[in-house]
Amino acid sequence: MTTAPPPLPHRRAGGLSLPVVSLGLWQNFGEARPYAQQREVVLHAVERGVVHLDLANNYGPPPFAAEETVGRLLATGLRGHRDELVLTTKAGYRAWPGPYGEHGSAKYLRASLDESLRRLGVDAVDVFYSHRYDPTTPLEETIGALGAAVRAGKAVHVGISSYSADRTREALDVAARLGVRLAVHQPAYSILNRWVETPGADGRSLLDVAGDAGMAVVAFSPLAQGMLTPRYLDGVPADSRAARGGPLRPEWLTPEVLDHVRALDGVARAGGRTLPQLALAWVLRDPRVTSVLVGARTVEQLDDNLAAATAAPLDDDEVAAVDAHAVDAGVNLWGPRSSDR
Repeated sequence: MTTAPPPLPHRRAGGLSLPVVSLGLWQNFGEARPYAQQREVVLHAVERGVVHLDLANNYGPPPFAAEETVGRLLATGLRGHRDELVLTTKAGYRAWPGPYGEHGSAKYLRASLDESLRRLGVDAVDVFYSHRYDPTTPLEETIGALGAAVRAGKAVHVGISSYSADRTREALDVAARLGVRLAVHQPAYSILNRWVETPGADGRSLLDVAGDAGMAVVAFSPLAQGMLTPRYLDGVPADSRAARGGPLRPEWLTPEVLDHVRALDGVARAGGRTLPQLALAWVLRDPRVTSVLVGARTVEQLDDNLAAATAAPLDDDEVAAVDAHAVDAGVNLWGPRSSDR
């Protein structure tokens, strides 16, 4: 008889209770992968207690494809389970042509949310995010559109993603004036991308600002686009994401960075962990991080990731060993396109 895996721990913040490991549907849930494979991963995740499914209008590709996958599952394999799930989506990056097909205008956010709800086949999502700061739109308009989504019953909570510490502070000030509660922030955070720890103008980091405001923090790309997996320990495989093109750029996989990744793999093995488990446990070492998003392609990858949720936390020696190799690998795609300029 096989022993059932332990239940996933939850952390609470911002009015949300989230499993410490959540499923992100960014890159593996578009038209390029068979629906049967996508279905297998999502249903297995939910069966394991991963009740938080994270989406955005541009996830797929093409845009809205991942939401269509989840909508199809909600009508079939997940039928009757909607109230058990935390469904989140976002708008900010390009979803359709024209000036109102991206960024932070009220027109775009409202139209995108309506389209997301239609694809998902639901009346409301649990969190609707502004996916990125838009310097061309007043924050009052962007945050006001988020508040309107809550008042219209189309979102239970709202949040922001990839806003810097200073922009997050500004957004919180605007939200307070408008009577909008920003419940969650979703930044990139990994051993190779520690920008959320950088102090802003008032000396506080993004983690400090979010923590002080009681916001949930959902960290995406904790495996640095796959760099913190065994995939690239011996070079760049021909069928890998880096070789095919996409968010993970081959130029990031420098000999120096890969030497650090191999050293981190050694730290993981010494502690009886896999490299992904070490990377996830490291992000979760900070109690202000509510959940980490993983984008598993297979159930085997997912199960390996989920083991980090119930393993012993990193001890001080492990944290120190990781810190010796926690170098900036230049993988923060989102800051330069959002709010750090």
